[in-house]
Amino acid sequence: MRFRISRSVTNDIPLLHLHDESGGVTISIAPDSGAMLHAFVVPLAEGPHNIIDNYLNATDLQDNLSRSYKSSKLSPFACRINQARYQWEGKDYEFANKFADGSAIHGLLFNKAFAVTEQVVTDFMASASFRYEYDAEDAGYPFRYACTITYTLLPTQTLQVQTTLENLDSRTIPIADGWHPYFNMGTKVDDCLLQFPAIGMLEFDDKLLPTGKMVPFDAFNNSAPVGSVSLDNCFVLEPGEQPVCVFLNPANGVGIRFHTDGNYPYLQIYIPPHRESMAIENLSAAPDAFNNKMGLLELEPGKSQTYTLHYEVTVNKP
Repeated sequence: MRFRISRSVTNDIPLLHLHDESGGVTISIAPDSGAMLHAFVVPLAEGPHNIIDNYLNATDLQDNLSRSYKSSKLSPFACRINQARYQWEGKDYEFANKFADGSAIHGLLFNKAFAVTEQVVTDFMASASFRYEYDAEDAGYPFRYACTITYTLLPTQTLQVQTTLENLDSRTIPIADGWHPYFNMGTKVDDCLLQFPAIGMLEFDDKLLPTGKMVPFDAFNNSAPVGSVSLDNCFVLEPGEQPVCVFLNPANGVGIRFHTDGNYPYLQIYIPPHRESMAIENLSAAPDAFNNKMGLLELEPGKSQTYTLHYEVTVNKP
């Protein structure tokens, strides 16, 4: 059979793998670490290449997950919340889990153990679903909800990632969704090409929080070299434009095309100082959305919301 599913413990990290045998593609997910995307391996002439900048082993993951958040699910909020505080329905809340700068950052599920709830293999795909039921575990978010992530490996080196958020509480809850993967194209990001259809860029203050203003930005509306640019910014995408991002290494021909269902109207991009990889983050809401309400979903009891994106990898020799 072309597609199959397997499990392993690799470098002391438990993993579930989706395989496309004829395409030479393997997707690896770490259920115990927020159901993060650990690997997306594609075949190159020089050998298999993992486009995901991941953790080397369990020690690296344990020591650095809460600092780098590589490949983490961002839920129930994305990026920062100012001073870890917000107000909801007339009541003040403050998160217990805080980043070094005093903000709450990247949600509450990045280190949670997700249960594997479904595995499906057909002639056309391999798919696995992972679920975590959050039970009001942080005082700053005393609400109950479920997060289900489904990874589906399709032909043509395409991975569909679908997230469903379900309100299990008796109250309407504030919620947002996002991803935080770092992509390694086999070279410094300076040598890569980047393209995304931006309406503009959210103006940030010195704490990386939106000021409420949007400033012009079109440097990558057409494909352009990343060069020496520094980015830790959030962009508003042009509605209806697909793909929402293209990242390409022209030297080896490896490219990633990002497609979404429209529920991720924001694109956060971060280039770390080592410049070996780039975080390209599809977000349903802006940073600090619990305060500024930009893209914030007010999810009613018993209701759910699904978000879908596709990573399509191309390998074209120039």
